[in-house]
Amino acid sequence: MIDTSVQEGPTLRDRLRTHPASIYYLMLGSTLFLLLLGVTMVWSASAIDSIRESGSSTGLVSKQALFAALGLVAMLFAAKLPVSTLRAAAWPFMGVTLALLVLVLVVGVSVFGQKNWLELGGPFRLQPSEIAKLAFIVWAAGVLARKRRDVMDWQTLLVPVVPVGGVLMFLVVAEGDFGNAMIIGVIMIGMLFAFGAPLRLFGWAAVVAAGGVVVVSLMAEHRIRRLTAFLDQDADTLDGAWQVTQGTYALGTGGWWGVGLGASREKWGSLPAAHTDFILPVIGEELGLFGTLAVLGLFAVLVYALLRLACVTSDLYVRLLGVGVGVWLMIQVITNVGAALKMLPITGVVLPLVSYGGSSLIPLLVGIGLLLGAARGHSRRGRSAGSGQLAADG
Repeated sequence: MIDTSVQEGPTLRDRLRTHPASIYYLMLGSTLFLLLLGVTMVWSASAIDSIRESGSSTGLVSKQALFAALGLVAMLFAAKLPVSTLRAAAWPFMGVTLALLVLVLVVGVSVFGQKNWLELGGPFRLQPSEIAKLAFIVWAAGVLARKRRDVMDWQTLLVPVVPVGGVLMFLVVAEGDFGNAMIIGVIMIGMLFAFGAPLRLFGWAAVVAAGGVVVVSLMAEHRIRRLTAFLDQDADTLDGAWQVTQGTYALGTGGWWGVGLGASREKWGSLPAAHTDFILPVIGEELGLFGTLAVLGLFAVLVYALLRLACVTSDLYVRLLGVGVGVWLMIQVITNVGAALKMLPITGVVLPLVSYGGSSLIPLLVGIGLLLGAARGHSRRGRSAGSGQLAADG
């Protein structure tokens, strides 16, 4: 009897999802789109401030374009680094990062109440707390990948990852940067979870984190003001809640399709940090809800590609690296967007790949570059396996 049933082949979505190179191109494409969008929106959001500072509307966007170019070169270089070289450089990288964090406490300069910058000469500054996130991921992935999970106990699991992570967080908080300290803590928890740490560890971590947030919030007046403003936003619209209130106005003004690129009214002075922490409201005002959702969609694609690589790779080091960078990107987007939407307190965390600043942009591009190299290797192995299967079938 002849089978006349029609066999449906895989759909386009299935082919894209299972293609060996799909992770690589999803990661690269979403990164480049976000980077291009970021430079464009920094130009729009910073034009007024640039005119006030230098008389030119392109002063800040010119520096951002330079940061983006340097970041792309660094990303391509990182994509070609062998894993063995990366793992060998992890300890020196961590040592230099710790030295920079200590140096900030000695000779750093304060910006908006946070002493977390080093002067590099001229208009350029370095923020070591941004580098600390990448350094911790590269270092912790190597340390955890060398551990044997079949003989794991609490001390073996936590040392030295948690003590070193705690030192990094302490130094960053001492500089006044609570947002990046929180992100380092979340990255550490995410990597331990991916490694297979017992769930009871995260219960203790939640208790410690809650206590730490309360203590750190009470240590600085501006953090108390931000927390108070978040808890009672309607009663504090002229002080602590001014920024988030103006951001809400910007998002509401944009409607579905926005008022047009460059036509934002809030960026004329009503919205503080329009080209850094609060660039999302400018996007919402100029590009509307459609543009805002498109940006969030690009972030979702990038996080998906990073975490999918972590799931499909057989290399534990690459898996931990992918989880670290994926959690870094995800928690930073959630923190920034949550603050702009009045869902979380303001912590001073920028929107990754989009907001102005080289210290935040370049380390993240390097982290993505490291995983692009891993994704390319996975793609090549997938093609080789497919070719071998075809030869066997033939």
